[in-house]
Amino acid sequence: MKKILSILILASLLGLSLLVGPTAVLSSAPPEVAPMVDIMPALTRITNWIFAILMIVASIMIIVGGFYFVTAAGNDEIIKKAKTILTYAIAGMIVALLARGIVAFIRTVIIA
Repeated sequence: MKKILSILILASLLGLSLLVGPTAVLSSAPPEVAPMVDIMPALTRITNWIFAILMIVASIMIIVGGFYFVTAAGNDEIIKKAKTILTYAIAGMIVALLARGIVAFIRTVIIA
């Protein structure tokens, strides 16, 4: 009984779509073409936000690494952890600065 009911529902939906589909397509106006939008300002805004967030996170991590150094009290494990945090934070800043510089360089080459 369930199988017959599901087949009837499926057939009625398919039949309904065949009846409504062509009339909806024939009576509708052609879709309007969206105007051409320059994507560069949007990409610039997005990259500026990502760069700012990366710099904020890297700055916070430098502060955390410095805090670990100050509070290590000679504990070699904490000093090693602080060095690792500082190394990764500074590497992150360098990568973010290089990425921004490379993007600016490529943008000037493409535009020129």
